[in-house]
Amino acid sequence: MSRKLRLAVVGTGRKAVEYAKSWLQMPSVSIVAAADTSAEARDRFAGLCKECGHAAPDLFDDVHALVRTCRNEIDAVYLSTPHVFHAKGAMAVVEAGLDLLLEKPMVTTVAEAEALVAACRKSDVTAVVAYQGGLSPLVHDTGRRAGTGEFGELVSISGNIWENWARQYSGQWKQKPEISGGGFMFDTGAHMMNTVCALAGSDFVRVSAYMNDRGRQVDIASVVAARLRDGPLVTLNAVGDAPSRCASHICLFFTEATVRIDAWGQWREIVSPQGTVEREEMEIVDNPLLTFMAIRDDRMQNHSPVEHGLRVARLWDAIKASASNDGEAVSVAAS
Repeated sequence: MSRKLRLAVVGTGRKAVEYAKSWLQMPSVSIVAAADTSAEARDRFAGLCKECGHAAPDLFDDVHALVRTCRNEIDAVYLSTPHVFHAKGAMAVVEAGLDLLLEKPMVTTVAEAEALVAACRKSDVTAVVAYQGGLSPLVHDTGRRAGTGEFGELVSISGNIWENWARQYSGQWKQKPEISGGGFMFDTGAHMMNTVCALAGSDFVRVSAYMNDRGRQVDIASVVAARLRDGPLVTLNAVGDAPSRCASHICLFFTEATVRIDAWGQWREIVSPQGTVEREEMEIVDNPLLTFMAIRDDRMQNHSPVEHGLRVARLWDAIKASASNDGEAVSVAAS
């Protein structure tokens, strides 16, 4: 696919604007259409395109109208709406036979995830979930080496993620459950859940979880204790009322090595039995469209497909079910 990618953007809020500033500088990309329920957001996005020397994209207030009108003028869609609208928007794109770059978290429930996986298989489109960790070479390499047995047997995983999220997003849609689908654990914490799922090498089968909303409408702090199908244990700790900026630390305890990595795959430390530490750092994927285009062109394997999003959805549904019943352990939906 050597010709210019004709891209539509659905959801023209802060994240889309942040990305579009770099995409509009790419000669291999043309943003030809955009949709948002907010006229102000649509106009602001069109203004950005014109400021960068491009024609204003065709504007719509609904993804269905965009797809119906522009189906033959676009190749792919970047979808970055509030979380609860991901499923319907993604289905509209995929059922139209268009490729999809979908912001995380993929969808809000297992039922939505299963429907999207089935639709992608039927339409045979390229669909990538924009998790930096899922697309990180360090995360992929860690999972590959763990799968070969290089680190020995996996015993346990401990994941932590924290951010001053409660204050940073106070009053914004991310803290309104009817459109966010969850709080800190489902927003920033989804990065941790996705990377742990990618590295676990086994499905989750049993989960116990507690959540604390700290006086807000959504979860702010969450703790999870879980068991994987092959026996390893997992603990997850998400703190959305920390004093610092966003950070994470995931530790995988194997019998022959300890591996420490962050949720975005920006750094990794491998500790040998002798205590030596091999540290690597890598720039995170801050322009997922480049990776998406490489996947579309078959220059790169898709390490963040919708099937991986289904694993996260299963874990999230189990966490919600357990937390709503005061930590009672629940079984995770079978794969």
